Amino acid sequence: MIRPGDAYGERSSLPDEAIEVGSDAEAGRCLALARRSGRPLPPLLLRGGDLYRTLGGALRSDSAIRPQATIGLRAPVDLGILTTDTEEWLFVAHAVLRRPVWSGNFFVAMNAQWCGDLDLGPRSHPGDGLLDVTEGRLGIRQRLSARSRARSGSHLPHPRLSTRRASVAAVSTEHPLAARIDGVRRAVVSTATISVIPQAFIAYL
Repeated sequence: MIRPGDAYGERSSLPDEAIEVGSDAEAGRCLALARRSGRPLPPLLLRGGDLYRTLGGALRSDSAIRPQATIGLRAPVDLGILTTDTEEWLFVAHAVLRRPVWSGNFFVAMNAQWCGDLDLGPRSHPGDGLLDVTEGRLGIRQRLSARSRARSGSHLPHPRLSTRRASVAAVSTEHPLAARIDGVRRAVVSTATISVIPQAFIAYL
């Protein structure tokens, strides 16, 4: 497990078997395919997405012009899993369970810092074996304020929101919530379990 202050990532050559992916959802699909077939999870070359940004990819001035580069950042990354009675979905960045416009109860599990333009996991670390979990319910005025502050990660702490860092979390709601896995709506769920496999795959930038 990565602890505060520990070094994370290293410069490394890119292996031939690395699969290039342009989004978090694409990364999750590649890993899910390998998991279903019983194969080892492949190394991924990230070219976009919220995990890519969390690892510093968006800050690389040469990221758009280095398709032939063979040396880059190598980092072990945790893998999130949302499980229901009948299905499972893998995520590399986040699982967000909510109703339209964040009305009613919601549940957010972050493996990355970013969820689109929102900093929903300001303390999240993609290699520490934990997910940053936030759940609660906000009124409309509070939602508007929280969304504005979430762009900088300053929406937390909040008296109406419960936050914790966990390797396993249970979801149980009276009203079904849409599950958005790495930004893609996958299902509508009332009960689910969210867990993490520590340092399950290797990401390259």
